[in-house]
Amino acid sequence: MEALGMDAISNETVDLEHIPVQEVFDHLKCTREGLTAAAAQERINVFGYNKLEEKQESKVLKFLGFMWNPLSWVMEAAAIMAIALAHGGKDLRGKKMPIDYHDFVGIMLLLIINSTISFIEENNAGNAAAALMARLAPKAKVLRDGTWSELDASLLVPGDIISIKLGDIITADARLLEGDPLKIDHSALTGESLPVTKHPGDGVYSGSTCKQGEIEAVVIATGIHTFFGKAAHLVESTNHVGHFQKVLTSIGNFCICSIAAGMTIELIVMYAIHERKYRQIIDNLLVLLIGGIPIAMPTVLSVTMAIGSDKLAQQGAITKRMTAIEEMAGMDVLCSDKTGTLTLNKLSVDKNLIEVFARGMEKDDIVLMAARASRIENQDAIDFAIVSMLPDPKEARAGIQEVHFLPFNPTDKRTALTYLDAGGKMHRVSKGAPEQILNLASNKSEIERKVHRDIGNYAERGLRLLAVAYQEVPEGTKESPGGPWQFVGLLPLFDPPCHDSAETIRRAVDLGVSVKMITGDQLAIAKETGRRLGMGTNMYPSSSLLGDKKGDIAVLPVDELIEQADGFAGVFPEHKYEIVQRLQARKHICGMTGDGVNDAPALKIADIGIAVADATDAARGASDIVLTEPGLSVIISAVLTSRAIFQNICGVYNHTYCARVFALGMLLEV
Repeated sequence: MEALGMDAISNETVDLEHIPVQEVFDHLKCTREGLTAAAAQERINVFGYNKLEEKQESKVLKFLGFMWNPLSWVMEAAAIMAIALAHGGKDLRGKKMPIDYHDFVGIMLLLIINSTISFIEENNAGNAAAALMARLAPKAKVLRDGTWSELDASLLVPGDIISIKLGDIITADARLLEGDPLKIDHSALTGESLPVTKHPGDGVYSGSTCKQGEIEAVVIATGIHTFFGKAAHLVESTNHVGHFQKVLTSIGNFCICSIAAGMTIELIVMYAIHERKYRQIIDNLLVLLIGGIPIAMPTVLSVTMAIGSDKLAQQGAITKRMTAIEEMAGMDVLCSDKTGTLTLNKLSVDKNLIEVFARGMEKDDIVLMAARASRIENQDAIDFAIVSMLPDPKEARAGIQEVHFLPFNPTDKRTALTYLDAGGKMHRVSKGAPEQILNLASNKSEIERKVHRDIGNYAERGLRLLAVAYQEVPEGTKESPGGPWQFVGLLPLFDPPCHDSAETIRRAVDLGVSVKMITGDQLAIAKETGRRLGMGTNMYPSSSLLGDKKGDIAVLPVDELIEQADGFAGVFPEHKYEIVQRLQARKHICGMTGDGVNDAPALKIADIGIAVADATDAARGASDIVLTEPGLSVIISAVLTSRAIFQNICGVYNHTYCARVFALGMLLEV
């Protein structure tokens, strides 16, 4: 490919996601036969590698950074004064005094100890987090030089032809070519818990997962130019100063102002009024300088946070930033993603809510029929959820002989199995969209009103329904239309909460921490999840954040609405980012939990960003704490541990405050 063509590609802005696929090929100057290795290398030089850039932080600068804060500035000023100004002089008897380097050495040792402890702990935590993220580099099946080969995903470029099949993580934004529809899991990007059907010509996004089907696609964007490039930009541009740093800065600024005032008075009294000697003045100024700051506080805090970090690591939480432990102690609002964080991101059947329409049948019979109308191998999320309801998945085919399986297709919107029972009689079961199954039923007129009522009731609760039907096939052939279909039941599907989510929320509320759900899923689903978790259903759509408010909330400012709400649904990454930012502006210490790319910006700006187990690399990279075990209960343990540590510290400093003031006065007298 010529350089001129590459320049044309890189400089021209075209919406490759919505133009016809053939125009995509024309714009990218590629064909369905793929690229050559040389052309791909040339495009890497133009577009870069298919990965997000990682900033390499200097270890030396990171170490020195722990010495750059107001408290350290005062200590450094004292050290400079001790070595540069205390150069001898004479005592009251006129005897020459040696240079005083003891104070200098002592102060510098404290500074180095403080920085070393903090540096070692955060460096170890960073290495542990990096090890978590350093999984095998994702691979992609690519058509290069006319041959299919498996390459590192970072080598993909726009114009590459890739193959996508069941289980693959899609490694770049692409447009699907000819073939059967795919089912794609976008939960890591958008928060939707249910897979989305993608047809030829549709776009798929980097970071999503193929749950069903196999097809080829042409890559249209890589690296920072992909769908979550905006989220990556928000993470990159966020430079958040934590609550702990703000507290230390306030203490340091107060100490500096107090010491400056004291030293000014000291100079006036001792030099102008009493005309004391140079060395006496310097000694007294050093006493004020060193005695006026809690010189051991950084060391005490570093040691205690290091101990707390080790405790949390033993409980399954790696602390990437030690100061997050202090912020965890003061956290009063916890925002949480839903899918994959509060819930398992795995569909399940709520057996208690199954509706039976056929006389003589039980709920277990409905589940068995639905399982027979499901695939046993190469399952999608729905098939897996239904078959998993059986005590043993093998029961779905036990005692029967499969004759024909009708897979799901967008036209029929159902699956069906024709089978022979142990007596040689033929039967057929089908599961699918309630409307489609209802249209099959011979008893439609009798049950239609009740079915529609149930559909409406469950839809209001955010539950997706599957209907099940059954028929006998007396002709004994798979082509036979069979006897009348009988509508036998409705099965509600939902994304179940994690095993400890409800208990974690209850304990958090008891500790004074308000929990808010922020999800990209539908409002009805968010409310149903909130109801099951006991966290309230006072939730609103993302449009309410943009001023589109109705009813009682119309008079509330956005900031107050966010404070009072139990959660928001249908949000995008920038909405999550804004919610956390507004809560912080209202003086809340805000935590955020999440697992997906769409959570990364909010995780980065939050006072405490917590990436749950199995989170994406983007979420782990943006977080302060990475959970290594399933569940959220470790968050409560972290809050309790942090509060205990800092309660002890505050107690020590309260008891020693009077002694410090008394000692300072005695030193000045001497």
